[in-house]
Amino acid sequence: MYSLTIVIVGAAAGLLAGIGLGMVLGRRSSAAGQKYREVERKLDQVLQDKKAYEDEVVEHFSDTARLLNTLTESYREVHNHLAKGATDLCQGNGPVAMDRVGRDRDPSEIPPDLANIQPPLDYAPKTSPDEKGMLNEEFGLDRNSPEAGTREPVKA
Repeated sequence: MYSLTIVIVGAAAGLLAGIGLGMVLGRRSSAAGQKYREVERKLDQVLQDKKAYEDEVVEHFSDTARLLNTLTESYREVHNHLAKGATDLCQGNGPVAMDRVGRDRDPSEIPPDLANIQPPLDYAPKTSPDEKGMLNEEFGLDRNSPEAGTREPVKA
């Protein structure tokens, strides 16, 4: 009924399919496959924890910024209240309210007290062009002084 060739090809195909299915099932149930899935699950958990932490940090700093803005507004209101009271009670000789300070000044203009700020120097600048600089080997030595000749050379 079946030819020998068809039976052999069918058996070979079945054998190959069985081997392939066995390998797939073997990998899934093997210790290495289970370890791989466990590591992958832990990695997903760590990534979710990291995302939750980042969201918590962003929320914390957003709340902090909001609270600081509220605090600043409260301080401004207290200052204006005190300045208004001082102005009213001191017949106009008191301090100026914050809402009136700096209205006539351009906000892009640098205040005069900050215009000439110099960074600190890590060297002593020359006071004249003829003066020897700090890197000169004779800096700070006075060869004309009477003490310069009386010193004995240092022995190494």
